[in-house]
Amino acid sequence: MTTNATHINALRTELKARGLEGFIVPLTDEHMSEYVGSYAERLAWLTGFEGSAGNAAVLQEKAAIFVDGRYTLQVKDQVDETLFEQHHFQEYPLLKWVADNSAKGAKIGYDPELATVAWVQTATAALGKVGASLVAVDENPIDAVWAARPPEPLNAVSLHDDRYAGRSAAQKRADVAEQLRQEGADAAVVAMLDSVAWAFNIRSKDVKNTPVAHAFAVLRSDESATLFINPEKVSGDVRTGLGNKVAIEPRSRFYDHLASLGAEGKTVLVDRDTNNAKIFNALERAGATLIEGQDPCILPKAVKNEVEQQGARDAHLRDGAAITEFLHWLSVEAPKGTVDELSAVAKLWSFRQKRDLLRDNSFDTISAAGPNGAHCHYRVDESTNLPLEPNSLYLVDSGGQYLDGTTDITRTIAVGEPTEEMCENFTRVLKGHIALATARFPKGTPGMALDALARRPLWDAGLDYDHGTGHGVGSYMAVHEGPQRIAKGSSDVPLEPGMILSNEPGYYKAGEYGIRIENLVLVRALEGADAGEPGRDMRGFETLTFAPIDRNLVDTSLLSDAELAWLNAYHKDVWEKISPQVEGDALAWLEVATAPLNT
Repeated sequence: MTTNATHINALRTELKARGLEGFIVPLTDEHMSEYVGSYAERLAWLTGFEGSAGNAAVLQEKAAIFVDGRYTLQVKDQVDETLFEQHHFQEYPLLKWVADNSAKGAKIGYDPELATVAWVQTATAALGKVGASLVAVDENPIDAVWAARPPEPLNAVSLHDDRYAGRSAAQKRADVAEQLRQEGADAAVVAMLDSVAWAFNIRSKDVKNTPVAHAFAVLRSDESATLFINPEKVSGDVRTGLGNKVAIEPRSRFYDHLASLGAEGKTVLVDRDTNNAKIFNALERAGATLIEGQDPCILPKAVKNEVEQQGARDAHLRDGAAITEFLHWLSVEAPKGTVDELSAVAKLWSFRQKRDLLRDNSFDTISAAGPNGAHCHYRVDESTNLPLEPNSLYLVDSGGQYLDGTTDITRTIAVGEPTEEMCENFTRVLKGHIALATARFPKGTPGMALDALARRPLWDAGLDYDHGTGHGVGSYMAVHEGPQRIAKGSSDVPLEPGMILSNEPGYYKAGEYGIRIENLVLVRALEGADAGEPGRDMRGFETLTFAPIDRNLVDTSLLSDAELAWLNAYHKDVWEKISPQVEGDALAWLEVATAPLNT
């Protein structure tokens, strides 16, 4: 348990001094990020919770934390239930909890830099029904009492070479400028860190495992732009590379600049989902005309160009060779009883480090033995580290940041002899994975329309998993990228050729094991006979990830002929694509691991 009671007490004292009865604590930063820098880990400081999705509410007499299904087990391990009630955010939403527990006239604080306008409107209405009010704070009260709060990062910015980006930053901003002119906007505010990185072809290390720079930007209809970033991070070479149409301003001047846009009567494109409420407030107070629309970088960033697509293919082959060597090592060492979760993480990293163009992990490796595998987003440390026991399952979800692509792969491995139940559930997950990998769908289909394909084999047995089936992936960028997703009722964005997503159904049995099979896939336009009737424009997926799927866990009696053919064809591709990059004993192991299965 990592909750520190002195932290919540200090916050309550600060709230009382400010005349607030409560405060909302989201897990995000001023860029609406999923993964945040250490300076913005306010939820972790307050509660001890270290997952990537959650929020909390603190009142003077009680407090609660809210997480999704990925973290219902983790939150119990990390957060003290005597200090924070624990709720699934859908079963008992935060705003309902706050309304249920707030007296008439209560003032509930929030940080407008950590909330969207849509959330503020919803929260104001919810609290208003019980006579409470939502109050914006000028300074986050957690920051006022967080004595050892880390400073904002000062990592240097580098230029992402056009040979990997596929298009120059000037070309990208010219396209954005044209879009702004068509929409009648003078400028657009870009706050998402990966959108800023994409628009300027820059990278940094301001967020762990995600090569982005801590910056805001304003893009204009005349193709000029201002990058708001700590000037110490931008070298002369980078300034030269950005060109004379890009002005560099200190990050601290961002909101003043927004005010000047309003004073000049500018029309500004803003995104309700990615621009924080303080951005809206600054523009509106200054008199700007707002056009609400999507961040103009999001879709072109999500639809990878031909260079990025080929880079993804190449990066996945190198990464697949690293995974193959790791799986071979695991097959030799795990039966000896000498491997634990942490040593496996270190060994996997050593295999990745041998590959060209590698710069980092794409996220903290999920190395989960036995019961830890039931935590969907488990993160190992010294206190939770388990050995890989005989006759158990080991789940490893990992990825690399390569200059030419970002990878994300999960494999579930049988250590010793798996049970019949393990094999049955693994095979049902595999059936769902195959169903999605082989899906054909018409132009305009959103990811949520495909989600049930991956769940059906589990549903048939009364099973399910409480996470999305697929998330978007960037190009040497964020491993979780929007707007594309494959999930229950949560994404109406059509899947377009060039988008990269994960295909990762799973099953998790609390206290025993977890199963997940994840490959990345590229949306492509089907051609010839596969394209459908004239004008239909069918789409499908190209698999990018190539590494063996554990044949020891496959119950072939549960596979149809077509599913078995897919698995054998996939393993044939793994052998042909990966074997040239693997040597020694690992090569012989790979040949066996990819041999065809028979019914």
